Amino acid sequence: QVQLVESGGGLVQPGGSLRLSCAASGNIFSINTMAWYRQAPGNQRELVANAYSGGNTDYADSVKGRFTISRDNAKNTVYLQMIRLMPEDTAVYYCNANLKNGRGLKDEIWGQGTQVTVSS
Repeated sequence: QVQLVESGGGLVQPGGSLRLSCAASGNIFSINTMAWYRQAPGNQRELVANAYSGGNTDYADSVKGRFTISRDNAKNTVYLQMIRLMPEDTAVYYCNANLKNGRGLKDEIWGQGTQVTVSS
């Protein structure tokens, strides 16, 4: 069974920075995309950033220039570096992976979520 474990959330003042990490473990054959989503109270879950296995990335317009997604494929880990954080970035951040498990079957996995709160 594959699981994603996130870390790095917390409380930060506006203008501050945080770095989220998400490590995949278990019976993994390969990982295609690793992404970060977020969900604020009363809102739908939205894509924040996506990192493809080939190295390409894409971002929501609201975070371009402030957030950077990166992957360490050797460690099956994805990071989200967030700078110049704003109160509207407050949300639960979820890690997501589209992968093939050890049996060669495609699967989509979600992490448990980590809270990011931007407030003075």
